[in-house]
Amino acid sequence: MSLTKKNKPAHPRSRKAVPRTRYGNLQEPLIIRIALVATALLFLSLFLFIPLISVFLQAFSKGFGVFVSSITTRDTLAAIRLTLVTACVAVPVNTLFGVCAAWAITKFDFRGKSILITLIDLPFSISPVISGLLFVLLFGANSLLGAWLSAGGIRIIFAVPGIVLATMFVTFPFVARELIPLMQAQGPEEEEAALTLGASGWKAFLRITSPNIKWGLLYGVILCNARAMGEFGAVSVVSGHIRGLTNTLPLQVEILYNEYQSAAAFAAASLLTVLSLITLAVKSMVEWRGERSQELRGSGEKGGKP
Repeated sequence: MSLTKKNKPAHPRSRKAVPRTRYGNLQEPLIIRIALVATALLFLSLFLFIPLISVFLQAFSKGFGVFVSSITTRDTLAAIRLTLVTACVAVPVNTLFGVCAAWAITKFDFRGKSILITLIDLPFSISPVISGLLFVLLFGANSLLGAWLSAGGIRIIFAVPGIVLATMFVTFPFVARELIPLMQAQGPEEEEAALTLGASGWKAFLRITSPNIKWGLLYGVILCNARAMGEFGAVSVVSGHIRGLTNTLPLQVEILYNEYQSAAAFAAASLLTVLSLITLAVKSMVEWRGERSQELRGSGEKGGKP
């Protein structure tokens, strides 16, 4: 039976090919894409690239010797040590809390679950300065707890414990907020199957849950560490700005700049800038590895289907 003109299929090349992209069927015109990329590059240049370059130019404006001497002074080294100590305490504690909170929220139903989720989001809605003031009101000399702690010889405000507590408060949501949606998407089926087969809860977590959340956990730890080392507002309120004792690196940058020691201030700021660049690089690598792991896992599941 011959095909008529009406039902004859069109030649594949008779229609104009529709360009495809990774995220959809249609592709924007070239002029639109150029304009969007140029706008993004202009914005990044004004608010990211130029300030970054300016920091390093100012840091080395008086020579490499002045740069080295600026970051090796007693007060700056003490600020670096305190920053590292604060991060080394806050990050592991917040990581443990984040894993436990995400596990409880995604795997169990209990009273107060919505309250716990709200409390996790609390630091995002409160200014860091306000959170620092809350610790001053709670542990200050004129507060009930402050007077009791002072009688026992324990200092919280204007001391290292207050800095650590303030840093922990502003950074504790990061790990939990990365793990909660990830663990919700995975569901409890694999853990329930492992428990049915006789595995303990700890073994199920190590063998099943941990491999599934490792990239999200690492991503949250990186963000938590970056915020802990760069925190300024809350730490500024509770530190007291005692030189060589309670100044973290961001506070040391402020003090040097206010004293018109611009080269020393930018030298200290360059250390934080390097930390930010390293964090960004590690974060990008973790994102890439996580996406790659998901793609390989998805292709493996598809390949296993009959």
